Amino acid sequence: MSASKPEKRLEVVEICAGAGGQTLGLERAGFRHRLAVELDQSASDTLRHNLKYILGYSAKEAEDTVRTGDVADLETWNPSQHKGVDLLAGGVPCPPFSIAGKQLGANDERDLFAWAVELCGKIKPKALLLENVRGLSANRFAAYRQHVLDRLKEHDYIAEWKLLHASEFGVSQLRPRFVLVALQEEYAPYFEWPQPHAHKPPTVGELLEDLMASNGWEPEQVEKWVLGASDIAPTIVGGSKKHGGADLGPTRAKRAWDELGVDGLGIRNNPPEPGWRPENGAKGPKLTTAMVARIQGWASIEPAGDDVPTVHEEFHWEFLGRKTSVYRQIGNAFPPPVAKALGVSIRNALLQEGEPRTLVEATDAVLDPVYRLLQENERALTVDQIISKLAKHGLVMEQPDVERHLNHLTHDFAMTTQQRSNGAIAYQLGQFKAFLGQEDHQRHDRFIKHRAKIS
Repeated sequence: MSASKPEKRLEVVEICAGAGGQTLGLERAGFRHRLAVELDQSASDTLRHNLKYILGYSAKEAEDTVRTGDVADLETWNPSQHKGVDLLAGGVPCPPFSIAGKQLGANDERDLFAWAVELCGKIKPKALLLENVRGLSANRFAAYRQHVLDRLKEHDYIAEWKLLHASEFGVSQLRPRFVLVALQEEYAPYFEWPQPHAHKPPTVGELLEDLMASNGWEPEQVEKWVLGASDIAPTIVGGSKKHGGADLGPTRAKRAWDELGVDGLGIRNNPPEPGWRPENGAKGPKLTTAMVARIQGWASIEPAGDDVPTVHEEFHWEFLGRKTSVYRQIGNAFPPPVAKALGVSIRNALLQEGEPRTLVEATDAVLDPVYRLLQENERALTVDQIISKLAKHGLVMEQPDVERHLNHLTHDFAMTTQQRSNGAIAYQLGQFKAFLGQEDHQRHDRFIKHRAKIS
């Protein structure tokens, strides 16, 4: 059965939709957008434009489908109107978990991951899809992830985390993404994670050869550049409104680009012209936004039957706005081919296609034993007591490890301490600090204060 038959389309509500990477992938997987909510006006304009001109929505449908504003504001949209939708999906902001940032987690006003989980519990979609950066998979956020799994289980969902690499799905880029999929119990046995492609993605040179040659750069120069750009790209970063214009990332990323013959210190308006040669120590030209988009999986190149790379127009997209805005829209997006692969797997599960599998309850996994122990005990526990109780469950943990877990917990959870008569400090776990939709949460004031710089 085809994964894109119109009569089999399912509906999705997408939060933090950006410029439409996940939107396009899910549409190609057979979903139809009931709603897409995005904070940034330029990204919303791009999304609305492509719904109409690329995906075939009427002008009114495109206008009604895209909402611009704070996704957590009821004035932007009313979640209660979308109860029971087939899929709730989103790429909630990455900075709270990014290794390149401060990893503030629940204390970051941009953190909407836990809020999205609570939203899932309220509108009860058949499935949930959330993606974020690799940093969320780190030990630092083990308790955060545990809380998410526990809450989804309380909402009667079977949930799984998985680290997916975009390069395994035809994208010429080192782009790991940490993905959460949760399904209602009747659909979960039919879900299987998408399988990686059998072939490797094209190198940057193979991927961009036609674009590099499109403005008259001499064929011999293009050929030389293609031979040097012999690997896939490092992670494309969209950057933040807090930091200057468009470039290809921090120092480490720029070194990787340099090895590929790409100047990472900015974005060109046009491909190299006749006679162009590197200058100022660069080993090659800067990329254009069209080139960055292709590396991100938009209008990607895939090997044909004879392994010759050809442009795959399935993921064609048009971006609106000035160069820096367009670059950020592209860089912050979820690669469409990866979104499509996930969408097909979720769609198959919702249609209960294939043979059901025996479920291993991933939500019973203990990701952070110290968190789970404190959560289950009403009394405060000292480090020695924690070590002793864990040992009774067959888990050996030394004092430095327990203290590290406690330190991580204090970032995302309220923690009270008591000093015992022997001088030992006892710890008692309090409330989750993350924004869950509370009207009095500090997130609101911080969001208003930094609204112009949030991207």
